[in-house]
Amino acid sequence: MMRIAVLADIHANLPALEAVIEDIDRQGVDEVLVGGDLVGRGPQGSAVVRRISERGWRSVRGNHEDYLLSFCRSEVPASWLSTEEWAASRWMAAELDSDSAAYIDALPFSMTSALTDELRLVHGSPRSNCEGIGVWTPAEDLESHLSLVDESVLICGHTHRTMERHLPLGLVVNVGSVGLPFNGDWRAQYAILTRLPDGWHVEFRQIPYDREAFLNAYESSGFLADGGVTATLLRMEVSHARPFLVPFMKWTTARDLDMSTAHIADFLDIYNPNRPLAEFFALL
Repeated sequence: MMRIAVLADIHANLPALEAVIEDIDRQGVDEVLVGGDLVGRGPQGSAVVRRISERGWRSVRGNHEDYLLSFCRSEVPASWLSTEEWAASRWMAAELDSDSAAYIDALPFSMTSALTDELRLVHGSPRSNCEGIGVWTPAEDLESHLSLVDESVLICGHTHRTMERHLPLGLVVNVGSVGLPFNGDWRAQYAILTRLPDGWHVEFRQIPYDREAFLNAYESSGFLADGGVTATLLRMEVSHARPFLVPFMKWTTARDLDMSTAHIADFLDIYNPNRPLAEFFALL
């Protein structure tokens, strides 16, 4: 019986990662794979990268690895290097030490298990680490994703929501997010896949962690003070386990407003994080 743990979207949340490590160590797994986005959207990027490296766990590259590396290299529009909207990104890029930046720069787009030829891991989709796969993805699109890989099991992250779908071509699993779940459950989430005689069994695990310590790190690190509107919204995401940043971005764009903390109160007057995002976007 083979057991493989897969985690993704840690997003610079060290307490959540440590809780998952402790849980994995008790589960008797044979392999651990990481689905990218070790960094971004949080203040502890270098510490998370070091911890994954210390464990010797292989990881793919998420969109936030690409994103922060572009800031590290100043390969972004000039305005992004000065405006409040991008202050958090500048802070997170500066927080990455050189070893951590080199580590994430070397991560591959996708990988297979070292133990079986049945699994393919990507961050977003086989096409892009920015493309999300979730419960809303039609079956025909899932089949299309599966057709792009040789393996019968496709594992991903990126959307911060767990999913398991069995299809004629195979199995698609989204393992959710360790550091920033968007399904209303703040606990660190990952998955263990077990190979049984009748196929793969997926167990989604939800692990409590010291969330207060992580929220406090926003202040103690200087991320909240220096990260502007984005850091403020990211902290709300940790508190609610729901998205705030992207809805705020779409709301300000629809109203031709700048991304500023001055507009957060008006946004919160109409945004209900516990309602489906599609309902909110339909109002814009």
